[in-house]
Amino acid sequence: MPQWIKPGIWGAVAGSVLTMIVGFSYGGWTTSGTAARVAKQQADTAVTAALVPLCIAQSKADRTVLKKMGELKTLTSSYDQREFVTKTGWATVPGSGDPNSDVAEACAAALLKTASK
Repeated sequence: MPQWIKPGIWGAVAGSVLTMIVGFSYGGWTTSGTAARVAKQQADTAVTAALVPLCIAQSKADRTVLKKMGELKTLTSSYDQREFVTKTGWATVPGSGDPNSDVAEACAAALLKTASK
């Protein structure tokens, strides 16, 4: 067996490991699990953004919107604001039985932003 084979094999192993470290750390490589998690996060964000206008429209259709907006403005915690919007039913998508807490949080922020103008 030639003398250069053993160092050559170790060089290939070290090069492979270094390539993987650099690729996953700086090259943007991801595992399928990471890619699936990121895709789910992006999809959830897109769905929330798409449903916020529906929540705002439902709030405008509410006959007691002025009273409820006054109550919403008094709440300082984002948790309390989200719970308030959830309880009003504005964050419940028609055909769905349960309100969406992410939509409620984004909707509360949007309602407070438009109310302060």
